[in-house]
Amino acid sequence: METKGFTQDGTVDLRGRPVLASRTGKWNACAFLVGYEAFERMAFYGIASNLVNYLTTQLHEDTVSSVRNVNSWSGSVWITPILGAYIADTYLGRFWTFTVSSLIYVMGMIMLTTAVSLKSLKPTCSNGICNKASTSQVAFFYISLYTIALGAGGTKPNISTFGADQFDDFNPHEKELKVSFFNWWMFSSFLGALFATLGLVYIQENLGWGLGYGVPTVGLLVSLLVFYLGTPIYRHKVRKTKSPARDLIQVPVTAFKNRKLQLPQNPCQLHEHEPQYYINSGKRQVHYTPIFRFLDKAAVKDGNSGRPPCTVTQVEGTKLVLRMMLIWLVTLVPSTIWAQINTLFVKQGTTMDRSLGSSFQIPAASLGSFVTLSMLISVPMYDRYFVPFMRRKTGNPRGISLLQRLGIGFVIQVIAIAIAYAVEVRRMHVIRVHQITGPKQIVPMNIFWLLPQYVLLGIADVFNAIGLLEFFYDQSPEDMQSLGTTFFTSGIGIGNFLNSFLVTMVDKLTDRGQHKSWIGDNLNDSHLDYYYGFLLVISTLNLGAFIWASSKYVYKRETKEVNEGCIEMESKALEISPLGLQV
Repeated sequence: METKGFTQDGTVDLRGRPVLASRTGKWNACAFLVGYEAFERMAFYGIASNLVNYLTTQLHEDTVSSVRNVNSWSGSVWITPILGAYIADTYLGRFWTFTVSSLIYVMGMIMLTTAVSLKSLKPTCSNGICNKASTSQVAFFYISLYTIALGAGGTKPNISTFGADQFDDFNPHEKELKVSFFNWWMFSSFLGALFATLGLVYIQENLGWGLGYGVPTVGLLVSLLVFYLGTPIYRHKVRKTKSPARDLIQVPVTAFKNRKLQLPQNPCQLHEHEPQYYINSGKRQVHYTPIFRFLDKAAVKDGNSGRPPCTVTQVEGTKLVLRMMLIWLVTLVPSTIWAQINTLFVKQGTTMDRSLGSSFQIPAASLGSFVTLSMLISVPMYDRYFVPFMRRKTGNPRGISLLQRLGIGFVIQVIAIAIAYAVEVRRMHVIRVHQITGPKQIVPMNIFWLLPQYVLLGIADVFNAIGLLEFFYDQSPEDMQSLGTTFFTSGIGIGNFLNSFLVTMVDKLTDRGQHKSWIGDNLNDSHLDYYYGFLLVISTLNLGAFIWASSKYVYKRETKEVNEGCIEMESKALEISPLGLQV
C-alpha cells in the first residue's frame, strides 16, 4: 500500500479498514491466540489420550471396537477441517468461521462432561464393576464426541493460519519473525498436550471422569475470552477471490477442452495478466513450472473452451495442489504410526508393571506425556541451535528444506516403530517364560520399556508434524491457505481411519480357526509383535515412496508487483533470527 505506516500485504481490521503495522499483528497479537491453542489441545488430548480406556472400562467395548472407535473419532476431528477451511476461504473468513465453530466445540465439551458426570447418562457401577451402557447412554456419549469433532473442523484449520496472517510477508523484519511462528505455535500446542497426558489422565482415573473433562472445558471457555480480548490488534486478510477453490475445477476442465491444441514453444506465450493487474488487485503472480504440462493447455490463447483462457497463475495454483497431493499421500502411513500412541501403545502399557513405589500406579496413557516432553525440549533446540548450524552449512535460511525436514522425521519414526516391535517381542518372551495367559495378569516387565518409542515419536514430530503444517501453508495458493493447511489435518485424519481399517482387517484375517488374533482382547495371548512388524514394513516402503515424491517436487515461486517495485516471494528466500519471538 502507498500510505506510510500501513501493512503492505493489504490486511485490514475487523471492520475492513487498513491497519497500522506498528500497532497490530506480530507476536503481540499471536500471544492471545496461543493461549487458546494450548487449552484446545489440552481438551483434545485430555479426551484422546485416555478414550480407549474409558470405552473398555466404562462402556465395556472390546479392544478392537474401542481402537476402531477412537480412530474413527480422531479421524473425524482431523477430517472435518476440510469443510471448515472451505467455508472460511469462500464465505465467512477465518475469524468468523473460528468464532462459530469454537462455540460448537465448547458445547460438545459441556455435553461430554455431562455424559460422564450425571448418573442417568453413564453406566451404573458396583464394587468397581460397571454394567453395560444403555443405547441412549452410548448415543449421547458419541453425539457429544462428534459435536466436538464438528467444532474442531472450523477451529483447527483457521486458528493457525489466522496466526500466520499476523505477519506481513512484504515486511522483511516481520517475514523473519514468521519463519519461527509454526515452531512456537506447536510449542504451545505441546504444552496443552503435556498437561492433558500428565494431569488430566491422572484426574480421570483417580478423581473421576467428570472432573477430568470439566477442567479442560472451563479452560477452553477462559481461553476464548482471552482470544477476543485481542480483537483490536488482529489483522485480517481480505479475500481476493469469491471462490478460491473454483480454479481447481476450471483449470482441468479448460485444459480438457483444449486438449487437441498445441502448446506454444515458449511458456511466455501462454495467457497471463499484465503486471498492472497484480499491482491493482494486490494478488501475487505465480511463476511457470514445466511439470503437469497437460494443464498448461488451459492457458492457451484462443482456445476451444468458449470462455477466456485461464492465466498461468491460475494454472500454477492447480499444479501446486497436485504437487502437494503427492506429498500428502506419503504422509498417511506416518499418521497411522502416530495413531498407535493413543490406542495400542496404551493397551500394551496396561498389561505391564506400572508400579512406582509401593502404592502409586502410573496411568498407561500418561506415558504419552513423554512424547510431549521430548517435543517441548526439541523445539527450542531445533530453532536455536539446529537451524543456525545447518544454515551455515547449507546456506538455506531454514537450515534445511521443508521436505528434508519431513524426511528426517519419517526416518526417526521408522526407527521408533522398529524399537516398538523389538520391545513387544521382548514382552512376548517374558510372557512365555512366566507362562502368563490371563488378560488381567500383569507382565513382570516395567512400563518404562515403552519409553524410547514414545520419546522418538515426539522428536520425529518436531520434524514432520511442524514441518507438514508449515509446508502446506507455505506451498498453498495465496487464496487457499486455510484449505491448504487441511492437507495437514486431513492426513492425520485419514491416518486414523487407515489404522482403524488395518486393525479391523488384521483382526478378521488372523482370527481364523486355531490361529490367534494378532490384536485380541487378551494382549497377553495375542501377537501384537506381528502387527508392529507389519507397520515397520509398510513404514519402510513408505519412506522410499516419500524420497521419490520429494525428488519430483518443485517449490512454489511467486511475485507480487507493488508500486515501489517488484517483490519476489520465494519459499527459500528468507532470513531469520534464531528464535523469531521479537515483537
